[in-house]
Amino acid sequence: MGFSTLLDILGSTIAGGMLLMILFRLNDAAVQNSYNYTADLIVQQNLVEVITLLEYDFKKIGYCKDWTKIPDPSKAIIYADSTDIKFLTDVDNDGNIDTMRYYVGQPSALTDTPNPRDRMLYRVVNNATPASANLGVTQFHLRYFDALQQELSLPISNFSQIQTIQLNITVESSYSYANDYSKVFWRQIRLSAKNLRNR
Repeated sequence: MGFSTLLDILGSTIAGGMLLMILFRLNDAAVQNSYNYTADLIVQQNLVEVITLLEYDFKKIGYCKDWTKIPDPSKAIIYADSTDIKFLTDVDNDGNIDTMRYYVGQPSALTDTPNPRDRMLYRVVNNATPASANLGVTQFHLRYFDALQQELSLPISNFSQIQTIQLNITVESSYSYANDYSKVFWRQIRLSAKNLRNR
């Protein structure tokens, strides 16, 4: 075996190794793109699910099929904080007043996912066991405004001043690829329940 044969073998090994590395990188990029596309789709579906439920419930603040049971809709909100709200409504449209509460838990309470920021979003009707879902919510933030669209500072002492609500939601994927979580943000500016303006 001559010197040129050894050079040919060495050159072939280097070229083959480079081609193999390129194939590995292409495969990794394809896997990452596939994962990111799937994670983005799941995150967007989770956000739509959360927002659909929240908008439906929040627009019914102060609603009751028997309107005489909530004669003053300005008293429909009975607690309001940046991550917690409780209000009167008629959940199943039977003419009876129900209380509904939305709040988020602590990130430390949700330990079964790798994402350190996701938390449970709780929905409580009357005094029932809180219904919760892990939809990747990392932010649930509420801001409150009066009739002149001036933001009310927390803690709010007079809930009857609330006319509109700004709702900020961030949803992230529960699992990451290379420590990168898919994220989507949504803001409902001036969400207004019809009954809050019916005064």
